[in-house]
Amino acid sequence: MAHIVILGAGIGGMPMAYEMKELARPEDTVTVISNTDTFQFTPSNPWVGVKWRSREEVTFPVAPYLERKGIKFIPRGAARLHPDRNQVELVDGQVIDYDYLVIATGPKLAFDEVPGLGPQGHTHSVCSVDHAEKSANEWENFCAQPGPIVVGAVQGASCYGPAYEYAFIMETDLRKRKIRDKVPMTFVTAEPYIGHLGLGGVGDSKGMLESSMRDRHIKWICNAKVTKVEAGKMFVTEHNDDGSVKKEHELPFGYSMMLPAFKGIDAVFGIEGLTNPRGFIIADPYQRNPKYPNIYSVGVCVAIPPVETTPVPTGTPKTGYMIESMVTATAHNIRNALDGKEPSEKATWNAICLADFGDAGAAFVALPQIPPRNVNWFKEGKWVHLAKIAFEKYFIRKMKKGTTEPIYEKYVLGAMGIKKLK
Repeated sequence: MAHIVILGAGIGGMPMAYEMKELARPEDTVTVISNTDTFQFTPSNPWVGVKWRSREEVTFPVAPYLERKGIKFIPRGAARLHPDRNQVELVDGQVIDYDYLVIATGPKLAFDEVPGLGPQGHTHSVCSVDHAEKSANEWENFCAQPGPIVVGAVQGASCYGPAYEYAFIMETDLRKRKIRDKVPMTFVTAEPYIGHLGLGGVGDSKGMLESSMRDRHIKWICNAKVTKVEAGKMFVTEHNDDGSVKKEHELPFGYSMMLPAFKGIDAVFGIEGLTNPRGFIIADPYQRNPKYPNIYSVGVCVAIPPVETTPVPTGTPKTGYMIESMVTATAHNIRNALDGKEPSEKATWNAICLADFGDAGAAFVALPQIPPRNVNWFKEGKWVHLAKIAFEKYFIRKMKKGTTEPIYEKYVLGAMGIKKLK
């Protein structure tokens, strides 16, 4: 009998729990530990940020759904991982023993790396539903007294899609309110060019996103390093392609949302052999840590190097389907370990992304996500907005039912050459 513990109950942790329970032996126990008792569909947070969605529409309590599948749930955060002892110490002092551990925590938001950044400073965030709700409340105040907007992602950020989404969603909402003409918008990003996305671009993402931003009168600054943020003012250093300073900007704003860089959570940060210097979990091709082979990791917490060197540091995003492929590989490899076998499954890291623009959107398929790719496809249209809405409902329903890959999803994606395992 083995105890399999999953740290995190988000986009990676919930599917991991369901797939692991299906593949585990009858005598094995699966336990989920989380610092929150609710699941939140993070991709909907840009909608929450303008009150197009409420918290209740994009979250649900996880305990009833996990317990229905025979999965134990502990709604308390981890204070420290002790891999030498195979134990997780919780914030209340309780210690949980494990035979296998899957880290699926997501990141720590490193707002502190830029003075004045974040909800405790002078900018907003859509990284969590709490942040998005706070953003939405301030959005209403801003719309009553409109002014300039600065939106984007700071140096070291690795998840650029939500920044683009929120920029376009705000722009759409302003048009609906008939106050767009009162709001100059500037997109500030560490990316070397619009549409880089931390991926070196996907298809013609550069041309399409630049065109969309020109059509919507959104100016941009690339190769940008945010040095500090004060009330109503952002200080940005723009760099040339060789890394030299091109221009210093002082950008006034009445409202700002800037995505931060990510780090590993405090519970694992600095554990030698487990994490890299940023606190991300080191994993081999089987999602397994080389030093602690009974520890696996999936999702944003996994250490993946940047796809290329850029003048201002950019990270590599971990998108939804890529995370699901990590989950499937991990579940199969833990089952191999339970049976005394070596790991055999590798995640494809294929990526499908739907980015909503408020009344249109952009979609890309990257097989695999990290170049060079077998498939490199990027399209824009009103259909993406509708597809994103449908996917939101579909994924939340899937998490409630505990079915991580319905048969029709498997065969439809398979027919398109999109698979989770190599």
